[in-house]
Amino acid sequence: MTRKIYIGGEGITKRIAVGGDSPVTIQTMWKEPIAGLDTDEKKRTELLKKINSLELLGCDILRFAVPDMESAHAFNSIAAETPMPLVADIHFDYRLALECLKGSVAAIRINPGNIGKRENVEAVVNGCRAHGVAIRIGVNTGSLPKDLEAQVEAGNLTRAAALSETAAREASVFDELNFDQIVVSMKASSVRETIDANEAFARKYDIPLHIGVTEAGPLITGIVKSTLAFSTLLNEGIGNTIRVSLSAAPENEVIAGREILYECGRRSGGVKIVSCPRCGRLGFDVHSFVDRWQNELLSMHKDITVAVMGCVVNGPGEGKHADIGIAGAGGKAVIFKKGKIVRTIDEKDADKIFREELNTL
Repeated sequence: MTRKIYIGGEGITKRIAVGGDSPVTIQTMWKEPIAGLDTDEKKRTELLKKINSLELLGCDILRFAVPDMESAHAFNSIAAETPMPLVADIHFDYRLALECLKGSVAAIRINPGNIGKRENVEAVVNGCRAHGVAIRIGVNTGSLPKDLEAQVEAGNLTRAAALSETAAREASVFDELNFDQIVVSMKASSVRETIDANEAFARKYDIPLHIGVTEAGPLITGIVKSTLAFSTLLNEGIGNTIRVSLSAAPENEVIAGREILYECGRRSGGVKIVSCPRCGRLGFDVHSFVDRWQNELLSMHKDITVAVMGCVVNGPGEGKHADIGIAGAGGKAVIFKKGKIVRTIDEKDADKIFREELNTL
């Protein structure tokens, strides 16, 4: 059981608990530059719509890279218009963190090792303390101190142990400053190193952990790595907030995260989609139907299971547990509920009729 901290709460942002007995939260990161959005209302409005879509899919916290002062101004303009807790990701220049603290930032992500002098770190901590803003310490295998890196290269220390020790050193800075509203992340591109580092740290400290496999790769590779690491750690009671890092859209990171939490018993409710992989008996284009409907279904506030099956031979039977399902053959489609066919329709009307029946649930 870790301590409980809070992300957000200043201004109009939501206040989300992380750690303690709180539910595991889902994070993602925006993947495009934001500089200039404070003066471009059209692009900012488009971004705010996408933020809302991410929230409906199940995203709890969203992080933005803030590499310069122009981006900091844009970050503040975005944060002022959304209740989504936004995290400012800061490297090297502590003044960027101070600028974001002038707005409705929910948390600051820094690494004391690259933020400069001790007084720079103190300035950020004091600003966060004054505004009730939490700090995330981010450590990865590319940011190890030179002495620990040397021990790893000499074979005297595992990279996982070096990650854990680096995080402990960084956390001690905040302990000295009497600031306990922190989250720690230790990320490697290796599943085993990620697991070992988090296990080692969790044995010693009560600090909430943000878990993730960094540079995990494209969609399939990244989901496999993240699932293995997260399921191991979550089943050990380790991990308070997660991010599935993918070379793919933020929406895919959120969907993957919610499915991992659901299968690990850490999240319940919401729409569950089951669909067949398709085969030579194909009678209905499962893939395109799922592509069209996935995000809309997962954004609904319904506790239902939806089945999308490729043929009427097995569709209603294999999907009989679903609250609603669709299958097809020969230009026709059937809508079924709890395994019983309720409507037979032309395939061209599938989306329209499916929506009608879905709205009755």
